[in-house]
Amino acid sequence: MSIRITRRNYLQGAGGLVASGVLGRVGVSPALAQEAPKGLPSTMIWSTYDVGSTGYVEASAIADAFGKKYGSRVRLQPSGTAIGRVRPVTDGRASHAWLANELYFAVEGLYEYCSPDWGPQDLRTLLGRLNAFSVVATKVSGIKEPKDLKGKRFAIARANSSVNIKVEPILAFAGLSWKDVELVEFPSYGATLKGLVEGRADCAGVAPNAAALRELEASPHGIGWVALDPANKEGWARAKKAVPFVEPFQESIGAGLSADKPVWMMGYRYPMITVPASAKDDEVYAMVKAVAETYDLYKDANPIMPRWQVAKAGTPPMDAAFHPGAIRYLKEVGLWKQDHQAWQDASLKRHAALQKAWKEMMVNDPAARAADLPGLQKIWEARRAGVLASL
Repeated sequence: MSIRITRRNYLQGAGGLVASGVLGRVGVSPALAQEAPKGLPSTMIWSTYDVGSTGYVEASAIADAFGKKYGSRVRLQPSGTAIGRVRPVTDGRASHAWLANELYFAVEGLYEYCSPDWGPQDLRTLLGRLNAFSVVATKVSGIKEPKDLKGKRFAIARANSSVNIKVEPILAFAGLSWKDVELVEFPSYGATLKGLVEGRADCAGVAPNAAALRELEASPHGIGWVALDPANKEGWARAKKAVPFVEPFQESIGAGLSADKPVWMMGYRYPMITVPASAKDDEVYAMVKAVAETYDLYKDANPIMPRWQVAKAGTPPMDAAFHPGAIRYLKEVGLWKQDHQAWQDASLKRHAALQKAWKEMMVNDPAARAADLPGLQKIWEARRAGVLASL
């Protein structure tokens, strides 16, 4: 599949954005632009998180840089739902999707992607910005490392799959699971943090740049972070077994953090520039090269943008394997290492095994074909666990 967008697709996408009052920014006239990398489409649609989200701001800054340097026309298509960001790129209505952990759910066939019309998707990453995540705790709770979470009141919003999936490796780091904490349910992500401020819970999973954490920091309960020692190889092995896209990352930006007092947390990628596995190598190569070449034009747009430097954004782990076109560019500039290829090979093997298992299940298992969605998810959960155990 080519990631080139037709004029009809582009106008349809732009029309929808005009109707909602949202347009991706367009830079200088193509007549004044420099020559773009060969294969880079002159017109693109990128699906992103909602307007105002960090992901939208980052995509907008890079789209603006493309316009200024190459005269490229980019339209941002924001969506507040995971399906709304993934489907445009799987259907060919968007050239790229800027995704978070919905990419992992999509390639694994989890949650909303465990349905007859989805199943494990064949998607690939190009680049992904480093981000931090850990468990924040009230200072008075005494929680400092994963083992301290046992028996504590853990604030959770069950519908927030993206947060909850990243808590699991932190629990696994200490050999714990959800059964080892006292779950305190809240209706939303924001409410879980409010629960800490009000003293109704001891801890919650969160990215350190959440604005609500400043309120916790200033409260009588105080703020602390669960630290994940990078030297604890056994702990990190358990974490990566629980969720393969995590890595050690030292964070100094956020509530309760500073350059003098950083904390080792769990690193993951958000957003990740994503395309179908069938996207043309030359176009993917050109996209990665363009992100690298325009770095100086967008690096100061937001404090987080320096993490889009290709040397940082072009390394695994990611929520899905890299596209060959991206690897070609990363090899060309000397960034693709032997251990990166080992991770890539293991990821491709995992993707292929899950896709095969899903197809066989839907063809050969009458119970799966007849099941309602909760039933299908239960059947797939068992089958998926068996496949992963065999890898």
